[in-house]
Amino acid sequence: MNDPIHWPEKQRELHNHHFDSTIWNDFEFRDDDIVISTYAKSGTTWMQQIIAQMTFGGDPELEVAEMSPWIDLRVPPKEVKLPVVEAQSHRRFVKTHLPVDALVFSPKAKYIYIGRDGRDVVWSMFNHHVNANDLWYDALNNTPGRVGPPIEAPPADVRQYWRDWLDQDGHPFWPFWDNVRTWWAVRDLPNVMMVHFSELKADMPGEMRKIAAFLDIEIDESRWDQIVEYCSFDWMKANATKSVPLGGAFWDAGAQVFINKGVNGRWGDVLSADECAEYERRAARELGDDCAAWLEKR
Repeated sequence: MNDPIHWPEKQRELHNHHFDSTIWNDFEFRDDDIVISTYAKSGTTWMQQIIAQMTFGGDPELEVAEMSPWIDLRVPPKEVKLPVVEAQSHRRFVKTHLPVDALVFSPKAKYIYIGRDGRDVVWSMFNHHVNANDLWYDALNNTPGRVGPPIEAPPADVRQYWRDWLDQDGHPFWPFWDNVRTWWAVRDLPNVMMVHFSELKADMPGEMRKIAAFLDIEIDESRWDQIVEYCSFDWMKANATKSVPLGGAFWDAGAQVFINKGVNGRWGDVLSADECAEYERRAARELGDDCAAWLEKR
Protein backbone atom coordinates (compact mmCIF):
# COMPACT_ATOMS: atom_id res chain seq x y z
CA MET A 1 0.00 0.00 0.00
CA ASN A 2 1.30 3.45 -0.90
CA ASP A 3 2.02 5.81 1.91
CA PRO A 4 -0.59 8.59 2.15
CA ILE A 5 0.52 12.04 1.07
CA HIS A 6 1.16 14.37 3.97
CA TRP A 7 -0.08 17.70 2.68
CA PRO A 8 1.43 20.86 4.21
CA GLU A 9 -0.65 22.56 6.87
CA LYS A 10 -0.70 26.22 7.72
CA GLN A 11 1.39 26.92 10.81
CA ARG A 12 1.35 30.71 11.18
CA GLU A 13 0.18 34.07 9.91
CA LEU A 14 2.56 36.52 8.31
CA HIS A 15 1.90 40.25 8.44
CA ASN A 16 3.93 43.30 7.49
CA HIS A 17 3.64 46.37 5.29
CA HIS A 18 2.93 44.05 2.32
CA PHE A 19 1.41 40.86 3.72
CA ASP A 20 -1.90 39.74 5.11
CA SER A 21 -1.67 35.96 5.03
CA THR A 22 -5.12 35.55 6.59
CA ILE A 23 -6.71 35.98 3.17
CA TRP A 24 -5.82 32.36 2.39
CA ASN A 25 -8.04 31.21 5.26
CA ASP A 26 -11.08 32.40 3.28
CA PHE A 27 -9.93 31.47 -0.22
CA GLU A 28 -12.16 28.79 -1.74
CA PHE A 29 -10.09 26.56 -4.01
CA ARG A 30 -11.25 25.14 -7.31
CA ASP A 31 -9.98 21.90 -8.81
CA ASP A 32 -7.97 23.64 -11.53
CA ASP A 33 -6.47 26.58 -9.61
CA ILE A 34 -2.86 27.55 -10.29
CA VAL A 35 -0.71 29.22 -7.63
CA ILE A 36 2.50 30.93 -8.74
CA SER A 37 4.94 31.30 -5.87
CA THR A 38 8.25 33.12 -5.54
CA TYR A 39 10.20 35.03 -2.96
CA ALA A 40 9.79 38.20 -5.11
CA LYS A 41 11.74 39.55 -8.07
CA SER A 42 12.34 35.99 -9.21
CA GLY A 43 10.23 35.88 -12.36
CA THR A 44 6.72 36.11 -10.95
CA THR A 45 5.35 38.50 -13.57
CA TRP A 46 7.08 36.50 -16.29
CA MET A 47 5.42 33.28 -15.14
CA GLN A 48 2.03 34.99 -14.95
CA GLN A 49 2.47 36.09 -18.55
CA ILE A 50 3.54 32.62 -19.67
CA ILE A 51 0.56 30.90 -18.06
CA ALA A 52 -1.87 33.52 -19.35
CA GLN A 53 -0.63 33.35 -22.92
CA MET A 54 -0.59 29.55 -23.03
CA THR A 55 -4.03 29.33 -21.44
CA PHE A 56 -5.63 31.88 -23.76
CA GLY A 57 -3.81 30.93 -26.96
CA GLY A 58 -1.66 34.01 -27.44
CA ASP A 59 -3.62 37.21 -26.91
CA PRO A 60 -1.64 40.48 -26.83
CA GLU A 61 -4.53 42.33 -25.18
CA LEU A 62 -4.66 40.27 -21.97
CA GLU A 63 -4.57 42.40 -18.82
CA VAL A 64 -2.55 39.82 -16.94
CA ALA A 65 -1.96 41.85 -13.77
CA GLU A 66 -5.72 42.22 -13.34
CA MET A 67 -6.40 38.58 -14.15
CA SER A 68 -3.78 37.20 -11.77
CA PRO A 69 -3.79 39.03 -8.41
CA TRP A 70 -1.23 38.80 -5.63
CA ILE A 71 -3.48 37.11 -3.10
CA ASP A 72 -1.59 37.88 0.13
CA LEU A 73 -0.84 41.52 -0.66
CA ARG A 74 -2.88 43.45 1.87
CA VAL A 75 -3.78 46.19 -0.62
CA PRO A 76 -6.63 46.11 -1.50
CA PRO A 77 -7.98 44.36 1.61
CA LYS A 78 -9.36 40.85 1.37
CA GLU A 79 -12.96 42.10 1.62
CA VAL A 80 -12.40 43.74 -1.76
CA LYS A 81 -10.05 41.23 -3.37
CA LEU A 82 -11.72 37.90 -2.61
CA PRO A 83 -15.08 38.64 -4.27
CA VAL A 84 -13.24 39.66 -7.43
CA VAL A 85 -11.25 36.41 -7.51
CA GLU A 86 -14.33 34.34 -6.71
CA ALA A 87 -16.17 35.96 -9.61
CA GLN A 88 -13.54 34.92 -12.15
CA SER A 89 -14.92 32.35 -14.58
CA HIS A 90 -11.66 31.50 -16.37
CA ARG A 91 -9.07 29.13 -14.95
CA ARG A 92 -7.59 31.09 -12.09
CA PHE A 93 -3.86 31.68 -11.70
CA VAL A 94 -2.89 33.72 -8.68
CA LYS A 95 0.42 34.62 -7.10
CA THR A 96 1.88 34.46 -3.61
CA HIS A 97 5.16 35.47 -1.98
CA LEU A 98 4.55 33.48 1.19
CA PRO A 99 6.49 30.51 2.55
CA VAL A 100 4.53 27.26 2.46
CA ASP A 101 3.75 27.25 6.17
CA ALA A 102 2.01 30.65 6.03
CA LEU A 103 -0.55 29.82 3.34
CA VAL A 104 -3.32 27.29 2.97
CA PHE A 105 -1.98 24.53 0.73
CA SER A 106 -4.64 22.66 -1.25
CA PRO A 107 -4.39 19.29 -3.02
CA LYS A 108 -6.83 20.77 -5.57
CA ALA A 109 -4.38 23.38 -6.85
CA LYS A 110 -1.15 23.15 -8.80
CA TYR A 111 1.81 25.15 -7.54
CA ILE A 112 4.72 26.51 -9.53
CA TYR A 113 7.68 27.84 -7.55
CA ILE A 114 10.32 29.96 -9.29
CA GLY A 115 13.76 30.15 -7.71
CA ARG A 116 16.52 32.67 -8.35
CA ASP A 117 19.94 33.31 -6.83
CA GLY A 118 19.53 35.66 -3.89
CA ARG A 119 22.11 38.07 -5.26
CA ASP A 120 20.12 38.49 -8.47
CA VAL A 121 16.96 38.93 -6.40
CA VAL A 122 18.52 41.82 -4.45
CA TRP A 123 19.76 43.65 -7.53
CA SER A 124 16.30 43.42 -9.10
CA MET A 125 14.62 44.39 -5.83
CA PHE A 126 16.85 47.45 -5.47
CA ASN A 127 15.68 48.70 -8.86
CA HIS A 128 12.07 48.02 -7.84
CA HIS A 129 12.45 49.85 -4.52
CA VAL A 130 14.58 52.82 -5.55
CA ASN A 131 12.12 53.73 -8.33
CA ALA A 132 8.97 53.43 -6.22
CA ASN A 133 7.02 56.66 -5.80
CA ASP A 134 4.99 58.29 -3.04
CA LEU A 135 1.84 56.46 -4.13
CA TRP A 136 3.58 53.12 -3.46
CA TYR A 137 4.71 54.19 0.03
CA ASP A 138 1.31 55.63 0.84
CA ALA A 139 -0.53 52.46 -0.17
CA LEU A 140 1.76 50.17 1.83
CA ASN A 141 2.26 52.33 4.89
CA ASN A 142 -1.01 54.18 5.30
CA THR A 143 -3.68 51.73 4.23
CA PRO A 144 -5.37 50.65 7.49
CA GLY A 145 -4.36 47.28 8.91
CA ARG A 146 -0.59 47.45 8.58
CA VAL A 147 1.19 45.32 11.18
CA GLY A 148 4.74 46.27 12.09
CA PRO A 149 6.93 49.17 10.96
CA PRO A 150 6.48 51.02 7.67
CA ILE A 151 8.68 50.36 4.69
CA GLU A 152 11.21 53.13 4.29
CA ALA A 153 13.19 54.53 1.39
CA PRO A 154 16.24 52.46 0.43
CA PRO A 155 19.85 53.59 0.81
CA ALA A 156 21.34 55.04 -2.36
CA ASP A 157 24.14 52.46 -2.46
CA VAL A 158 23.19 48.99 -3.72
CA ARG A 159 26.03 47.47 -1.71
CA GLN A 160 24.51 48.81 1.51
CA TYR A 161 21.12 47.54 0.35
CA TRP A 162 22.71 44.11 -0.16
CA ARG A 163 24.37 44.24 3.24
CA ASP A 164 21.09 45.09 5.00
CA TRP A 165 19.21 42.38 3.09
CA LEU A 166 21.75 39.68 3.95
CA ASP A 167 22.38 40.72 7.55
CA GLN A 168 18.67 41.13 8.36
CA ASP A 169 17.33 38.28 6.21
CA GLY A 170 15.39 40.02 3.51
CA HIS A 171 15.21 43.50 5.01
CA PRO A 172 13.27 45.64 4.26
CA PHE A 173 10.86 43.17 2.63
CA TRP A 174 10.55 39.71 4.23
CA PRO A 175 12.67 36.66 5.10
CA PHE A 176 14.36 34.95 2.16
CA TRP A 177 15.70 31.67 3.48
CA ASP A 178 12.39 30.50 4.96
CA ASN A 179 10.66 31.08 1.66
CA VAL A 180 13.09 29.00 -0.38
CA ARG A 181 13.55 26.31 2.28
CA THR A 182 9.84 25.63 2.77
CA TRP A 183 9.11 25.32 -0.94
CA TRP A 184 12.14 23.11 -1.51
CA ALA A 185 10.84 20.83 1.23
CA VAL A 186 7.61 20.15 -0.73
CA ARG A 187 9.20 19.88 -4.17
CA ASP A 188 8.31 16.18 -4.52
CA LEU A 189 4.58 16.63 -4.01
CA PRO A 190 2.64 15.69 -7.15
CA ASN A 191 1.11 19.15 -7.53
CA VAL A 192 4.36 21.14 -7.14
CA MET A 193 6.75 22.12 -9.94
CA MET A 194 10.06 23.86 -9.32
CA VAL A 195 11.29 26.19 -12.06
CA HIS A 196 14.55 28.14 -12.04
CA PHE A 197 14.79 31.66 -13.45
CA SER A 198 18.07 30.86 -15.22
CA GLU A 199 16.66 27.79 -16.95
CA LEU A 200 13.65 29.80 -18.08
CA LYS A 201 16.03 32.39 -19.54
CA ALA A 202 18.20 29.77 -21.22
CA ASP A 203 15.35 27.91 -22.92
CA MET A 204 12.04 29.67 -22.51
CA PRO A 205 10.12 27.68 -25.16
CA GLY A 206 11.34 24.37 -23.72
CA GLU A 207 10.46 25.35 -20.17
CA MET A 208 7.08 26.62 -21.33
CA ARG A 209 6.33 23.19 -22.80
CA LYS A 210 7.16 21.56 -19.47
CA ILE A 211 4.97 24.04 -17.60
CA ALA A 212 2.07 23.43 -19.98
CA ALA A 213 2.38 19.67 -19.48
CA PHE A 214 2.43 20.04 -15.70
CA LEU A 215 -0.63 22.31 -15.74
CA ASP A 216 -2.52 20.22 -18.32
CA ILE A 217 -2.73 23.18 -20.69
CA GLU A 218 -3.36 22.12 -24.27
CA ILE A 219 -1.24 24.33 -26.52
CA ASP A 220 -2.75 25.83 -29.65
CA GLU A 221 0.14 24.90 -31.94
CA SER A 222 -1.07 27.27 -34.66
CA ARG A 223 -0.47 30.12 -32.19
CA TRP A 224 2.76 28.85 -30.62
CA ASP A 225 5.07 31.42 -32.24
CA GLN A 226 2.82 34.26 -31.06
CA ILE A 227 2.54 32.77 -27.57
CA VAL A 228 6.33 32.63 -27.27
CA GLU A 229 6.72 36.17 -28.63
CA TYR A 230 4.26 37.60 -26.11
CA CYS A 231 6.24 35.97 -23.29
CA SER A 232 9.61 37.36 -24.39
CA PHE A 233 11.32 39.96 -22.23
CA ASP A 234 11.42 42.52 -25.04
CA TRP A 235 7.69 42.20 -25.77
CA MET A 236 6.74 42.34 -22.10
CA LYS A 237 8.86 45.45 -21.49
CA ALA A 238 7.35 47.19 -24.53
CA ASN A 239 3.85 46.28 -23.32
CA ALA A 240 4.50 46.46 -19.60
CA THR A 241 1.29 48.24 -18.64
CA LYS A 242 -0.63 45.02 -19.34
CA SER A 243 1.41 42.87 -16.95
CA VAL A 244 2.46 45.29 -14.19
CA PRO A 245 0.11 46.05 -11.26
CA LEU A 246 -1.95 49.22 -11.76
CA GLY A 247 -0.24 49.72 -15.09
CA GLY A 248 2.95 50.86 -13.34
CA ALA A 249 1.34 53.70 -11.35
CA PHE A 250 3.60 52.99 -8.35
CA TRP A 251 6.75 53.87 -10.32
CA ASP A 252 7.31 57.36 -11.76
CA ALA A 253 9.36 55.89 -14.59
CA GLY A 254 6.34 53.79 -15.56
CA ALA A 255 5.64 50.10 -15.93
CA GLN A 256 8.82 49.50 -17.94
CA VAL A 257 10.97 50.08 -14.86
CA PHE A 258 9.14 47.20 -13.09
CA ILE A 259 10.21 44.85 -15.90
CA ASN A 260 13.79 46.00 -15.67
CA LYS A 261 16.59 43.96 -17.24
CA GLY A 262 15.91 40.27 -16.65
CA VAL A 263 19.68 39.89 -16.38
CA ASN A 264 21.57 37.78 -13.88
CA GLY A 265 25.02 38.40 -12.44
CA ARG A 266 24.93 42.22 -12.22
CA TRP A 267 26.26 41.87 -8.68
CA GLY A 268 29.49 40.39 -10.10
CA ASP A 269 30.97 43.85 -10.67
CA VAL A 270 30.03 45.06 -7.19
CA LEU A 271 30.44 42.26 -4.67
CA SER A 272 33.92 41.06 -3.80
CA ALA A 273 34.99 37.43 -3.91
CA ASP A 274 34.82 37.36 -0.11
CA GLU A 275 31.29 38.77 -0.11
CA CYS A 276 30.16 36.19 -2.65
CA ALA A 277 31.74 33.41 -0.63
CA GLU A 278 29.99 34.70 2.48
CA TYR A 279 26.62 34.52 0.70
CA GLU A 280 27.33 31.03 -0.63
CA ARG A 281 28.30 29.75 2.82
CA ARG A 282 25.15 31.26 4.25
CA ALA A 283 23.02 29.67 1.53
CA ALA A 284 24.49 26.23 2.20
CA ARG A 285 23.96 26.62 5.94
CA GLU A 286 20.38 27.84 5.59
CA LEU A 287 19.21 25.61 2.74
CA GLY A 288 21.48 22.58 2.63
CA ASP A 289 23.94 21.86 -0.17
CA ASP A 290 21.44 20.50 -2.72
CA CYS A 291 18.99 23.36 -2.46
CA ALA A 292 21.78 25.96 -2.38
CA ALA A 293 23.30 24.49 -5.54
CA TRP A 294 19.92 24.53 -7.30
CA LEU A 295 19.29 28.14 -6.30
CA GLU A 296 22.70 29.27 -7.55
CA LYS A 297 22.14 28.10 -11.16
CA ARG A 298 23.10 30.68 -13.73
